[in-house]
Amino acid sequence: MQQNTQPIVKDLVLIGGGHSHAIALLMFGMKPLPGVRLTLITEASDTPYSGMLPGHIAGFYTHDECHIDLQGLAQFAQAQLYIDKAVGLDLKNNKVFCANCSPVAFDVLSIDIGSTPSMLSVSGAEYAIPAKPVAQLLKHWYQLLEDVAENPEKLIRIGIVGGGAGGVELALSMQAHLLAIKKREKNFPELEIHLFQRDAELMPHYHPSVRRLVTQLLIKRGMQLHLGESVCQVAPNNFSSIEKGELNIICESGLKVKCDRLFWVTQASAPQWLKTTELATDELGFILVDDTLRSLTHPHIFATGDIATMVNHPRPKAGVFAVRQGKPLFENLQRILLGKSPKPYKPQKQYLSLIGTGDKRAIATRGFFTLPPHKLLWRLKDSIDRRFMQRFSEGLGESVLD
Repeated sequence: MQQNTQPIVKDLVLIGGGHSHAIALLMFGMKPLPGVRLTLITEASDTPYSGMLPGHIAGFYTHDECHIDLQGLAQFAQAQLYIDKAVGLDLKNNKVFCANCSPVAFDVLSIDIGSTPSMLSVSGAEYAIPAKPVAQLLKHWYQLLEDVAENPEKLIRIGIVGGGAGGVELALSMQAHLLAIKKREKNFPELEIHLFQRDAELMPHYHPSVRRLVTQLLIKRGMQLHLGESVCQVAPNNFSSIEKGELNIICESGLKVKCDRLFWVTQASAPQWLKTTELATDELGFILVDDTLRSLTHPHIFATGDIATMVNHPRPKAGVFAVRQGKPLFENLQRILLGKSPKPYKPQKQYLSLIGTGDKRAIATRGFFTLPPHKLLWRLKDSIDRRFMQRFSEGLGESVLD
């Protein structure tokens, strides 16, 4: 790695290896800023790309194909890398507190740490497997696949709490992978997948045509839908660990369902340590930012992705917006470090959503426009996702980030 001989004038620290920061790091590697020391604090040396995660669960992509190598990316950007967890901020002295390493000083800070499913209000939720952090989700998923291979005669009952796009894709992908194993194993047991959704319909933020299409598809695939059901308690039954045992899923209506694994894919929530800072947040704890992606209360601090809420342009917590924020974040970080004013950014209101159905088909929707599952739509999705990942492995130029 080429050493920077310029004297350090400013410290730029990035907390989190989310999509926006991955793109910003790539662009800093292509357009380094002399005199700036860049530091990345992240809990893992790689980060999953959300667009390909359902395909990985379904067995279509390897782990490496759907993960960005943050260690290699940091080296490309000549950034210091701390594999650690941020646990607090000292905004008077401009320092990041970490779980293990010494405080990290900064002049400019950017936060892109994603979110986790909200589980605090449900008794026994600690027995469920949250969809984020993804590394933990995948750990339990791999263990489930191993258990199935070792005990092919055992009944499999999977519960998924959350009927948004994430829960639907997870259900379809898990079912597809397990059924593919079933075709190879003569004694493969029956498979039950229960999807719990507190609203009366699945994917309530999507157009009604999408909701109808998805509901019909899940019913056709044999999913057991529990619509209008709010899970209020998760009770273990002779339970020794999260991987083994039987769970009783209890809903407010009195419905009780037994599952072996319960995955939690509900509304996003922010980490608790953000509440101890002086950063302005919304009612859910997400950092409030202006049109330039800067904190409303601390203009030297930026936030993007799920952890941020744009006050003038609120959008769903979706990876497509984090990806789009990468380039404007990079440009505004550079402008701030150079003493210039940042430029406003306005996210798109509508976007093409390609929802994988677990069988190398995809549903396409944008606004009122919806297309049913088709192989060509999966090929389009696969091409877009692979193109996104390719830029990190080959160090492609800025043009592909437009």
